[in-house]
Amino acid sequence: VGCIHKLGHNKDSVYFSDGERRIDFVLSYIDDKDGDKKAERRREFEANLQKAGLMLETQDKWESDDGKTYYLKIHAPWEVLATYADVLKIKVPFKADDIPKGRDVPLAWLTCPFRLPPHIMKPEPNYFTAPFDKSKVDFFLIGNQETFFPPSTRNRIVYYILTRCPYYKEDRKEKDKTGIKRLLNNGTYTSAYPLHDCSYWKEAKECESERYHLYKHWARFLSFYKEQPLNLIRKYYGEKIGIYFAWLGFYTEMLFLSAIVGVICFVYGLLTFGNNMTSKEICDPDIGGKIIMCPLCDKKCSYWKLNSSCLSSLQSHMFDNEGTVFFAMFMGIWVTMFLELWKRRQARLEYEWDLVDFEEEQQQLQIRPEFELKCTGRRRNRITQEMEPYLPLTSKCARFCVSGATVLFWTCMIVACVIGVIVYRLAVYAAIASLMKDSPTSKIQLLGPLITPQLATSITASCINFAIILVLNFFYEYVAIWITDMEIPKTHLEYENKLTMKMFMFQFVNYYSSCFYVAFFKGKFVGYPGKYSYMFGNWTKLRNEECAPGGCLIELTTQLVIVMAGKQLVGNVQEALLPLLKNWWSSRKGRSHPQGQYSRWEQDHDLQSFGQFGLFYEYLEMVIQFGFITLFVASFPLAPLLALFNNILEVRVDAWKFTTQFRRPVAAKARNIGAWEEILNVMAILSVVTNAFIMAFTSDMIPRLVYLYAYQPVHEASMTGYINNSLSIYEITKIPLENRPDDGENPTWFNESITVCRYRDYRYPPGHEREYSHTMQFWHILAAKMAFIIIMEHVVFVVKFSVAWLIPDVPSDVKARIKRERYLVQEYLHHYEVEKLKMQLSQSFCVTSEATDTCSLLPPSPDQQDSLSVCV
Repeated sequence: VGCIHKLGHNKDSVYFSDGERRIDFVLSYIDDKDGDKKAERRREFEANLQKAGLMLETQDKWESDDGKTYYLKIHAPWEVLATYADVLKIKVPFKADDIPKGRDVPLAWLTCPFRLPPHIMKPEPNYFTAPFDKSKVDFFLIGNQETFFPPSTRNRIVYYILTRCPYYKEDRKEKDKTGIKRLLNNGTYTSAYPLHDCSYWKEAKECESERYHLYKHWARFLSFYKEQPLNLIRKYYGEKIGIYFAWLGFYTEMLFLSAIVGVICFVYGLLTFGNNMTSKEICDPDIGGKIIMCPLCDKKCSYWKLNSSCLSSLQSHMFDNEGTVFFAMFMGIWVTMFLELWKRRQARLEYEWDLVDFEEEQQQLQIRPEFELKCTGRRRNRITQEMEPYLPLTSKCARFCVSGATVLFWTCMIVACVIGVIVYRLAVYAAIASLMKDSPTSKIQLLGPLITPQLATSITASCINFAIILVLNFFYEYVAIWITDMEIPKTHLEYENKLTMKMFMFQFVNYYSSCFYVAFFKGKFVGYPGKYSYMFGNWTKLRNEECAPGGCLIELTTQLVIVMAGKQLVGNVQEALLPLLKNWWSSRKGRSHPQGQYSRWEQDHDLQSFGQFGLFYEYLEMVIQFGFITLFVASFPLAPLLALFNNILEVRVDAWKFTTQFRRPVAAKARNIGAWEEILNVMAILSVVTNAFIMAFTSDMIPRLVYLYAYQPVHEASMTGYINNSLSIYEITKIPLENRPDDGENPTWFNESITVCRYRDYRYPPGHEREYSHTMQFWHILAAKMAFIIIMEHVVFVVKFSVAWLIPDVPSDVKARIKRERYLVQEYLHHYEVEKLKMQLSQSFCVTSEATDTCSLLPPSPDQQDSLSVCV
């Protein structure tokens, strides 16, 4: 308490003007046009807060920095804290942890450079805890009532009161006039927030600053290689934010392994670059230079030489090789290891952070005020036998139908945008091909190997698709929040889960639809010269896209890199620069005053509000990234490496934001990452299927293996002749006029007459009795693809489920600690009740004895105590 008095006159203090009562929450407001109505609401609200036991202190606008903002400071005394800690079943210590620590890990000294000081990692001793009971105050280890509940618990209790405190007069029961959220929405108050500790950039000599330690050891980028002080994060921000950073850190650690394996597979592709016979034949002037390919579009596209796709075939080999198959199977196992090991890590945190018994049923204590206000009907709860608000089934169904229709509409809009990008691909490809066809021959030879129509179309279409993704995301965020509010979820947990599912479904379609198109649809329904397939029918004249001779995998890689890297770049810029610029603009006046005149509540007021969905967007960003590195990783083994670099930056950017740019969030409890865990499990299973199909239908791996072992004419382990074998022949004279290029019926190519052209398929040549129908090799390849999918899926799934079965979700030492704590709670409570009953009987014995003048202050005799213990 000595330091409190020193801080009494310091404007950077977190105490009332008396220097003794701690500020647990701050409300701000200004005078405006509707001043009388808002003043009346504030007057009633503040009076009800005082009736609830809270203490208030107002700072007049003339004392504030801008001269127009009032600040209402709120303090919760011990009586209020104890009452609501009992209501919320907040766990507090009752005995020091007596379980011996585990053995030291061998070679632990190797991790010393990555570790933080012990007082940062363990800011508090370990205790056994039990739910607080106001009637058993002396059962708990209460040293100082003012510091017994940490600031995060104090602001959580005060916020609970604020959200349920009415602002109507006693004689007018208007249920809709309740809670700080409604007062913020109607402008009665402009903000509501708990205070940070003292300044983060320097350590306060008078009092310890947890915010300063978080900034020094966690939020600075130079600490990127250090472990995170999770216990300090949990103590300062609450368990919900602590769980997020624990998950993000664990995910980043696990990415190290997948990134290393991905780099090895990529290096393998580079080392075998020169041994790729397929690329050699395409680039060879005597092979690829003499193969004339059929036009890739109607009218505008001309015939082209196969060796013009030399560069793309070389690029494809870096990602489409034998190592890619291994990496796709490895990632299927890695994702299982990640999820199972996270369950163990999460179970340990649940115990250490007193979340073991924080079941979903306890969320009923946190019924959303909006649900209580909007649901006027009441019915009896079958379990508690108390009357509670409820939403009628008819209203619930109607709201669900409107919500579902809205989600379906926006999903269809995304599909329409994807189709628009496909149309753009077709139109621009024809335009670029026409320009290159009309250019001088020398210019074609100069630009052909560097800028092909396929490459130019793919890159520009990917960029346009990414821009559309950002625009749709911007609008859908508001729509998702609106329809979730309309459904009126009962609890905060239910609200978060509903919003999570809506946002993820939209983001899944928005971000991954273009990748799914390139991976599973492009080049699969093309047809052949003379009988091409068209989008929406022949009348559209939009011929379905074809894959390059090297396959569509390189285009999938291009799409994935642009969308994934673009999202990470835009996300980091938004997270780092926008809060910084907004805070600079809002605090530009305060910066002109000395720190002593710029109070702690004014400094925090000028920071950005964390908001209700701040953590939600952080999870969403990481889960979308998780989808990129699992669903399509077979096309880009370096995706985990990009994700690793991004996450190393993400951890520190998020830490910097929370510590320096955002107001202190209201502490909240959460025992896990919520609905995101189920989403990750579903994506893990889906990733095995998508990668198996990518390797089978998007990659050229299976056709090459079938040729090598079944159709190689020389019967040697060589891919010689594969290109010629994989291209079918078509007579130019049989190409319909609407498909024929403008060159004419018998065009020439470098003074050579062209009679036939080649196309990518397995069909019989002209003159054969089954000309232009699929060859037997086509069916062999199809059968091999299906067999590969079945084998790969079964192998990976068997390993996945075996790993999941072998790794227990809860470590054995954690199980032992949980049992030990539950045993001690029962034993200590039993002992406490016995001693309390002994004292009561002793006092009653004394009172009875006074009547006979034989009162004694001595406790009951040993025989009495023994009989009493037996009775109890």
